[in-house]
Amino acid sequence: MSETEKKNHVYSHTDSSKVVMSEEEWQKILPKDVYHIARQKGTERPWSSSFEKSNEVGTYYCAVCGNPLFKSDTKFESGCGWPSFYEPISKSSIIYTPDNMHGMRRTEVTCGRCKSHLGHVFDDGPPPTGLRYCINGVVLDFEKAKEAEENWKNNEQGTGKND
Repeated sequence: MSETEKKNHVYSHTDSSKVVMSEEEWQKILPKDVYHIARQKGTERPWSSSFEKSNEVGTYYCAVCGNPLFKSDTKFESGCGWPSFYEPISKSSIIYTPDNMHGMRRTEVTCGRCKSHLGHVFDDGPPPTGLRYCINGVVLDFEKAKEAEENWKNNEQGTGKND
C-alpha cells in the first residue's frame, strides 16, 4: 500500500460513490505534486512521467481516489510528452469540461468520482475513437493485470509454462 493510500481514506478501486471533500482536506491527504496537478489544475513537465513510455498490461487509476480510468490496451504513443489514451474505461469514469484558459479552446478531463484534474482530450487521436486523452502521469496509479504478472513471473523462473 502506498503512502497516499494509507493517508487517503477515500482511495478505492471498487467504491464508485462520488467523493466530495474540501480543498483543505485534500491538501492534508495528498502528496504536494499530486495536489498541485489534481486540485489546482497544474501540469507536469512533458516526458517526466514513467507512464509516458510504459507498455505494461493493466489498468490506470486516479491517484487521488482510485477510480478506474483507462485500460493499458487503449494507451498509445502520441509523442506529446504525456501518457495518452484513446478511450476511458467507461463513460462515467471521466467528466468533460470546456477549458478556455491560456488563450486556447480545449476540453478538460476530470475524474468522474472525485473531480480531480487529469488533463485534456483532443480530437487528433487514433482509431477507433479519434480521441487523444493527454493525461498527467502524476495523477495516475497503475496496477498490472494479474494474468500478465503471473506470466512474467513464470517466464522469469524458466518454467516454460507460457511459452
